[in-house]
Amino acid sequence: MNANSEPPSPAETSWRILPQGDRCLIVSFGDQIDAGVGRTCLAAAGKLRDARLPGVTDVVPSFVAVAVHYRPGASGGPTYTQLAERIGQLLSEGIAADALGGREIDIPVCYGGEHGPDLAEVAEAAGLTPEGVIALHSQPRSMVFMLGFAPGHAYLGVHDEKLNIPRRASPRTAVPSGAVAVANRQTVIYPNRLPGGWNIIGATPLTMFDPARDPAALLQPGDSVRFVPIGPEEFDRIRGTQA
Repeated sequence: MNANSEPPSPAETSWRILPQGDRCLIVSFGDQIDAGVGRTCLAAAGKLRDARLPGVTDVVPSFVAVAVHYRPGASGGPTYTQLAERIGQLLSEGIAADALGGREIDIPVCYGGEHGPDLAEVAEAAGLTPEGVIALHSQPRSMVFMLGFAPGHAYLGVHDEKLNIPRRASPRTAVPSGAVAVANRQTVIYPNRLPGGWNIIGATPLTMFDPARDPAALLQPGDSVRFVPIGPEEFDRIRGTQA
């Protein structure tokens, strides 16, 4: 399913509410990564934020679920049962996923070479040439499902089945900032130097996370991204303007 797939209608939407420790509950909308489910999670998270439920401290969407963090009990916050009941009531009113609209953003990527050391291996595993991988990765738009693992660390997809490549058997202890990596029909963009086991096919010269910027993360859940191939000289030029 591509990033433009329609979410299910409110009548078709179902969910489960489960406890996650003593200060968080999970609203689960499915068990498979899918653009429609992802958009439903984003819309549900937006609705729960807008409700400003007493005691709720954060609402965090992911691929298939929404985490609702809260302060229970003595401070006047709700119990798990009270909060679960209220969330169920709100979601039963309908989730306007079709009204959700993220930004369209172009992300320049220098593929292969020193910036994409795993491109040849990914191409071989996919049964494609490196140029074919680049075309497959850059031609359609990809949806930002969530931010996780580190501040500004975006997870995007869902890509063509040919890019259903597993993570590396041996993770790297340090992946450079801006690395664009694929695995399991998804892309991640490393916002800073981090350990990681995804297959690095390129890098963007853009600064993905800057605490002095508002918002600090360049990409936000719900955004639609087009990866734009660039050469090494253009990479260096853009990176120079970001410094």
